[in-house]
Order: sequence, then C-alpha cells, then structure tokens
Amino acid sequence: VAEGSQLLRTYITARDDLEPVPANELLQRAKQGLVTVLDVRPAEEFDAGHIPGARSLPFGELTELTERLESLDPNLDLVAYCRGAHCVMAHDAVRLLEAEGRHAARLEDGMLEWRLSGLPVEVDV
Repeated sequence: VAEGSQLLRTYITARDDLEPVPANELLQRAKQGLVTVLDVRPAEEFDAGHIPGARSLPFGELTELTERLESLDPNLDLVAYCRGAHCVMAHDAVRLLEAEGRHAARLEDGMLEWRLSGLPVEVDV
C-alpha cells in the first residue's frame, strides 16, 4: 500500500508542472469570466452534475481537440477537472491543451471533493 501511494504521488507530481487551481479561486475566476471550465469526465457524469458554467469535453473526445478548441474563447485560460484529485484525465487533458498552444491548468481537486465541500453543482435536465 505504501509503495502504491508513493507511486501515485510520483506519477501525479511528475505530470503536474503547473500549480493547480484551488476550488475557491476557480469559482471567483469563473464568475468574473476569466476562464473556461472544462469537465473531461464522460458525458453521462457531466449530465449528472457539474461545476456551474462548465463545458463538457470528455477526455475520450480530446482526439478531436483542434475542432473542439475552435469553439472555445482563445482569450480565456482553460481549467480542466475530472472525477477526483487523483484522476489523471485532467492532467492528461492539460498536457494536450498546452500542446495545442492553449494556457491550461487543472482544478486542484475533482468533482468528488467539489461536492463534498458543498460547492454549487449544476445538473442538466
């Protein structure tokens, strides 16, 4: 267990060159219209509840990234999140977005921690 935990920390740390965005900062920046929030979870999970104003961009669909990026404001930073703090989809999404020339970061935690903190959640009906 200890070796597994260390391996996970090393994997996440090695992949996370940029400072992650804390939840309270994301809320503030999103309210001010300074960022585009990207939910990289599967569409079904997004529909069940997401950060208010987030756009669904499932990680599995990031292969069509260039087409999808054209629909996002090029002047805004991108902040990606997924299931939880250790979900690697957000890390990988940030890498792909930056490879496409966009400034991107990941939410410090994920949707699980967001919900547990009692932060606002939108549900698509």
